Amino acid sequence: MFDLITIGHFAIDFIVLPGERKPRKRLGGPPTYTSLAARRLGLSVSVISKVGGDFPSRYIEWLRRRGVDLSGLKVDKGAQTTSFLIKYHPADERDMILKSRAPPILIEDLLDSLKAKAVHISPIANEIAIDLIAEAKRLAPIISLDPQGLLRCFDEDGKMSLRGIKDLDFLRYVEVFKSSKEEVRVLTGEHDVAEAIKKIRGYGVKIVMATMGKEGTLISFDNEFFRIPIAESKIVADSTGAGDVFIGAFLAGYVKNEDPLWCTCLGAAASSFVIEKIGPNGFKGMKKVYRRAKQIYEKLYR
Repeated sequence: MFDLITIGHFAIDFIVLPGERKPRKRLGGPPTYTSLAARRLGLSVSVISKVGGDFPSRYIEWLRRRGVDLSGLKVDKGAQTTSFLIKYHPADERDMILKSRAPPILIEDLLDSLKAKAVHISPIANEIAIDLIAEAKRLAPIISLDPQGLLRCFDEDGKMSLRGIKDLDFLRYVEVFKSSKEEVRVLTGEHDVAEAIKKIRGYGVKIVMATMGKEGTLISFDNEFFRIPIAESKIVADSTGAGDVFIGAFLAGYVKNEDPLWCTCLGAAASSFVIEKIGPNGFKGMKKVYRRAKQIYEKLYR
């Protein structure tokens, strides 16, 4: 029994920062960022993912040393790992170009031997079919979803854009929903973020969060809305994976039945640290994350 299982592709990211030409190769994907965020806050974590034969063995050892269970990882020697070229521009805008994609994660890949308090489903390149969301209830009572990879489409050059989904009935299996404000608009067809959140909650989703960059996070539960401010980072070096860190830290509190507002502050605090470093190297321990989260939480009641 684990606290959290993350389902989605690991990635090899080639990151080009503003003012740079040469890409920096880094381990990426939600199973990396979400798992490590939750692990640093005390959760036991596992992943269900697929990679290709090009996935470096040193990445596997690095993850295992940090307490990430990889019993649900499948390596297809004849395939390639999902890989992105991510070009950042000023104002934190970015272009994402899909270079390769690992085989899809199928319902039969949901090992019955893996059980958890919560499952976080976070595809990045259409690797998860919508039917898998309902089947994931076999593994955990709490289903968390970031729909980013369900919305993405790629042209022949791999350049990414977003498209909506007509039938949103799959949301009835979801308890916790987290997405960016752009993605939540595309998913629902509602331009107003609050109206988009209401539409998602209408399917029975208990907690809906839209991350809004410097504007913080808009969260809705119990028919109320709250805006959680961001935590101030010392420097923004690389925002790759920040949303995945956010939900990993949120769930670290949520599976312990903590106040959703406090959980959101944990997410904001944890993600504010990781963007201070390039790649998955900026994670901090519980003491530092809790201190920064407390600063955000206290602002809500001033």
